[in-house]
Amino acid sequence: MAATKHTTRTATLASGDKIPVVGLGTWQSGPNEVSKAVEAALRAGYRHIDTALAYGNEKEVGEGIKASGVPRSEIWVTTKLDNTWHKHVNEGLASSLESLQTEYVDLYLMHWPSSTDPDDKSKHYQDWDFVDTWREMQKLVGTGKVRNIGVSNFAIKNLEKLLSSPDTKIVPAVNQIELHPCNPSPKLVAYNTSKGIHSTGYSCLGSRDSPLYTNEKLLRVAKIKRKSAQQVLLMWGLQKGWSVIPKSVTPERIEGNFQLDGWELAEEEIKEIDSISERFKVCGDSWLPVKVFFGDDE
Repeated sequence: MAATKHTTRTATLASGDKIPVVGLGTWQSGPNEVSKAVEAALRAGYRHIDTALAYGNEKEVGEGIKASGVPRSEIWVTTKLDNTWHKHVNEGLASSLESLQTEYVDLYLMHWPSSTDPDDKSKHYQDWDFVDTWREMQKLVGTGKVRNIGVSNFAIKNLEKLLSSPDTKIVPAVNQIELHPCNPSPKLVAYNTSKGIHSTGYSCLGSRDSPLYTNEKLLRVAKIKRKSAQQVLLMWGLQKGWSVIPKSVTPERIEGNFQLDGWELAEEEIKEIDSISERFKVCGDSWLPVKVFFGDDE
């Protein structure tokens, strides 16, 4: 039997669409780096690119897609509605489509459950919250401009509020959340799964200068597998059942992060990584006008 090719593996969403489980993340990628990174990723075989209006790089993502020569129909593009656009969902999407130079996105996420007042970003709209935003996002499905809608950075508490609303007719296809061994969020992942919501892990490598890369347990598993620590982290996520969107702008690392064919972690190796006890979050909520993380998803 041929070895499973994890790099071509997909996860089936509630809509029936298949999301490639390894994508290129573009958060914190610098100016004039993103288009080349996207082009390199697509040439290396990636078929999933993740971006957001808030990243300020959608134009470069679109340029990288065109430069790659890969047909748009073969690429899964995810982008996100920014917090200050919650009352203007159509305009937010239109801005993203124009920057990306595409007629549609495969997945449109509400970036944060925070309806931020654009005139004062320290304030939250008093007359509008994420349930109202989701009501407007649902109207995009079937327009040809958005194939799936989902959320990002939603804790169980906010998911319950969203799903219990009579206005909610479509369950989010995806919840994109921070996932790595030092922020595994098993309760949240299990909740997502129980509701038919696919989990995508961002900061799946622990982000820049991650203490994970000096963790003895991770390094021991990587040495045994003869793989990089990054590859082990990605495989750990895939075997947990979520998709991963590692960020890199270096062609060699982009390619290395995609070399996940024909091997997997043994059960005891997964348990070894699970036993890493240190906890940290790359992305908190202190910069938002509302609290969105409640510490109850572990």
